[in-house]
This record gives sequence, C-alpha cells and structure tokens, in this order.
Amino acid sequence: MFKVDFKEKVDAIILRHNSDKKKIIGIIQEVQKEYNYLPEEVLVYIADTLDMSHSKIYGIATFYENFSLEPKGKNIIKICDGTACHVRDSIPILKAIYKELNLNDKKNTTDDMMFTVETVSCLGACGLAPVITINDEVYPKVTPESVVEILKRIRMEEAV
Repeated sequence: MFKVDFKEKVDAIILRHNSDKKKIIGIIQEVQKEYNYLPEEVLVYIADTLDMSHSKIYGIATFYENFSLEPKGKNIIKICDGTACHVRDSIPILKAIYKELNLNDKKNTTDDMMFTVETVSCLGACGLAPVITINDEVYPKVTPESVVEILKRIRMEEAV
C-alpha cells in the first residue's frame, strides 16, 4: 500500500525544519499529515538522515497519541464517548457507523481507505452531544440515522 518513492517529499520536510533533530516532532507531524500515518520505512529514513537512533524516533512516534503507525483512511471520524455524549447515546451512533462502513472495534479503517473510525474521550463540545467530527468538522446532535446520511453524502462527494 505505501509507495516507496517517499525520499523527495521527506527530504523537503526535513529541510523545512533545517535538518534539526530538535524539531523531530514537527517533522513527523508533517510526515503524518502527508501520509495520514507514520510509515515505518519513513521513520527509519528520518532517523538515519538526522543521525538518530531508530528506537528514539519510534519512542516519540508511539508516545504521542496523535501519531499513528497504522494507515488511516482519507476521512477520520472521531466519535465522542465522554460522559455527555455517552449519556446521550453515542454507542448506537458508533454501532451505526460500524454497520454502515462494515467495521468493528478490531477493524477501524475501511478496505478502500476512505474512512477511519476512532473513539475519543472528549471532543470538547459537550453542549452539542452526541457529537462526532469528520476531518475536524463538527457534526452536533447526531443520531444513528443522521450519521448514516452523512457517510453516504461523503461517499457521493468523493465519487464525483
């Protein structure tokens, strides 16, 4: 799945950070933005280029929750299961998303790499509960039915 022709893009990212290993977090943030995750071969390349140990860069990549070593879909769905959302029935919404996308708690990315579903503790929008975000766009007071419609609309827009 991952294309091996990454060196030119990654070199440009490293150069934007002046090849400074103190800026490693910014570098890997940009890499993740480019690929939607942190491919292992890219992390190894960055470590070698910046003369860092592989374990050091892997430790950074696994320490921060926002970094992912697993491929993610084009559209990242975050469903809140914090207290306000949970008591307003976020679980049936999650189940509707799983059913519509043929996913489950073990498989959270669609085969076509269109969607990744993540459950989060809080999205900071308790007054809008239950709430989801898709690529950081907030969808307030969703229902199982409305979330299915949102997903269908996104699929139609992507198909155009």
